[in-house]
Amino acid sequence: MARTRGRPGSTARHLVIPLVMVLIFAGIAGGSYLALQRYGSPAHAGTCTASGLGTSHRYSTDRAANAALISAVAMDRGLPPRAASIALTTAYQESQLRNLDHGDRDSLGLFQQRPSQGWGSEEQIMDPIYSTNAFYDELEKIEGYPAADINDVAQRVQRSGHPEAYRDHETEGRLYASALTGQSGANLVCTLGPVGATVSPGQLRSELTRQFPRLTEAGDISSSLTAASQAAPQLPVDAGATALVIDPQGDTRLGWALANWAVARAADDGVVQVSYQGRVWDRSLRGKDAAVWSSLDGGDPENVVVLVSGQ
Repeated sequence: MARTRGRPGSTARHLVIPLVMVLIFAGIAGGSYLALQRYGSPAHAGTCTASGLGTSHRYSTDRAANAALISAVAMDRGLPPRAASIALTTAYQESQLRNLDHGDRDSLGLFQQRPSQGWGSEEQIMDPIYSTNAFYDELEKIEGYPAADINDVAQRVQRSGHPEAYRDHETEGRLYASALTGQSGANLVCTLGPVGATVSPGQLRSELTRQFPRLTEAGDISSSLTAASQAAPQLPVDAGATALVIDPQGDTRLGWALANWAVARAADDGVVQVSYQGRVWDRSLRGKDAAVWSSLDGGDPENVVVLVSGQ
């Protein structure tokens, strides 16, 4: 009995279509997985950009938050902006500004410091504030470091097997240090997705105290939490949003350092707006509008006002 046969190629075509759909789905799922691995959550799926010196450089949000921490520690210690430039250049070369729990031999953390070489215990080095202070402790032992070559100073601290590698990252180190130490004003922006899970407004305030302990204790920085509608009535805000009002005690450079610090931490802490000295960064903006701080009429003339989502 003769067997019924389909048209030539029909079986192949029927197999190809599902296979294509599987590959497309796998690509989408894989991309989503990689994004979650990289950023931790959809709220972290964004970038931050520092501009100046006729150029700009983009970081993922986790790198920007670590850059903000490194710069905050320099500010809190009363170090010159050059110290932050050196530290950021070094950390990018060593870890790409990530707090790694692995590295060459026993190297760990932002600066890939080694417990066996006297940098501290594994637990200490994995604390970004400890490791950053340890870096600055060694940096301050180098006489004349603020006027010295960034690469050469970084090498003296790190004693790397690649002594010229720090040069590749000097420009971005200087850009982010300039913004995050308040030297260049409103020159750091982040483009982010909507706020994800609810974040306590107290979290950002706790980070402020943790990263600027000396300045907070000395009264050079003070802060308070209040309803967003009271702190920024001129701005459209989310229902239930809370304002962290930070007073830099009239120090404009410190004010801009704190404003840019808050933007750099926006993905972690649910920040939706930051305003200071007649300028505002708004998380909801997209495209070209998201690339700049907008002008703001009627804002608080003295304080950095950070709005945290009420979602």
